[in-house]
Amino acid sequence: MRVTVDLNRCQAYAQCCYAAPHHFALHGAEALHYDPAPTAAARDDIERARVACPVQAIRVEDAGRQRA
Repeated sequence: MRVTVDLNRCQAYAQCCYAAPHHFALHGAEALHYDPAPTAAARDDIERARVACPVQAIRVEDAGRQRA
């Protein structure tokens, strides 16, 4: 699984941090840190964060599949 965040689209609402705090963290006012290659066991948390993002800045990709 590969996770990317469009940092131009991200508005630092931090909903991903609340949804998946072990995978997303806001440092300072707007510096988002995240794991671009989480394990498959993290899928539910990552999907919850993706759905929670109000500006749809999080993308999750699998081998052969892509989710917005």
